[in-house]
Amino acid sequence: MIRRIKNLLQSAPGTEQRNAHERVQVATCVLLLELAHTDGDFHAMEEQLVNDLLRNRFQLDDQTLEELIEFSRQQREGALDLYQFARTINENFSREEKFEVMVELWRVVYCDGVLDKDEEYLMRQLAKLLRQSHREMIAAKLKVLDETRP
Repeated sequence: MIRRIKNLLQSAPGTEQRNAHERVQVATCVLLLELAHTDGDFHAMEEQLVNDLLRNRFQLDDQTLEELIEFSRQQREGALDLYQFARTINENFSREEKFEVMVELWRVVYCDGVLDKDEEYLMRQLAKLLRQSHREMIAAKLKVLDETRP
């Protein structure tokens, strides 16, 4: 799968719907990993949550999930910024789908129960990159907080 994803990333964007779907998987995974690493630690519970979110969103088996995460880690480490990944999501996701990505990103933020200032800053940047309004960003945050309250 890694070879296939590499080929897809090097091909012209928008050539096939399947290619776009796989590029979106990588882009989503990179954003989740970036947020999970923002506070300087990548806790086991964050890793499990990222795995669960990706598995459920894209219906991946264990091997494909592992390959997606490894490839996305390489992409994240080699990237100068997150714009290219947000652009891929913007080109392929509806506003509602992007809202759900924001909800998933907030779930990663609150996975450890603490909102770090760097995580909050990155969430504001990601909302802008994903062309989500401040109201949508806050609605996604409140949705996650409502889920976590007893």
